[in-house]
Amino acid sequence: MEFKEILHRRRSVRKFSAEPVPEGVIHRLLTAALSGPSARNTRSTRLMVVDDPALIGRMSEMRDYGSSFMSRAPLAVVVLGEPTLCDLWRENASIAATLLHLACVDEGLASCWVHVHGRPRRKDDPEGEQAADYLRALLPIPAGCEPLCVLAIGASDFVPAALPPFDPEEKILRVR
Repeated sequence: MEFKEILHRRRSVRKFSAEPVPEGVIHRLLTAALSGPSARNTRSTRLMVVDDPALIGRMSEMRDYGSSFMSRAPLAVVVLGEPTLCDLWRENASIAATLLHLACVDEGLASCWVHVHGRPRRKDDPEGEQAADYLRALLPIPAGCEPLCVLAIGASDFVPAALPPFDPEEKILRVR
C-alpha cells in the first residue's frame, strides 16, 4: 500500500472482531512503531503488549469516558516513555504511537488511541485518581516509565465515514 493511501485510510475505529492478531503481525507493528525518530536518538519509548481479553477488559475501565470500547479489542499496546532518558519522552512516544496507527492500516487492521497521560479516571473528579495510576496498579509497568496512551488494535469490518473535506492551505503558513 502506498503511503498516501495509508494516510487516507487511517481512522480511529472503536469496533473490533474477536479475531486475534497473529504474532508475526504484532512483531511487524511493534518494529514499525519503534523505527521512527526520537529526540537525540534517545529511544525513550517502550511498548507493552496485552492480548489477554480479561486484562484488556479491566484496562478499558481506566477512564469512565473514552476507553470502554477497548474491552472488545483483541490487542492493546501501552505506549510508555522514560522521562529519565529524555525530557521529550511524550513527543517520542507520540511519534511511535502515530507510526503504530499507520502500521495497523498497512496490515489491514483498525486502531484507536486512548489517551492516558494527564487524564483522570473519573471525568467529574479531575484531581482524583489518574488513568496512569490505575494502569500502574494493573500492569507490570517498569519503574521509571510513564504511560502516554494505549492503542486498541484489531480486525474490524466497520468502515467509518470519510473525513469531512477541508482545505489544507488554511492551516499552512508560508514565510518567504
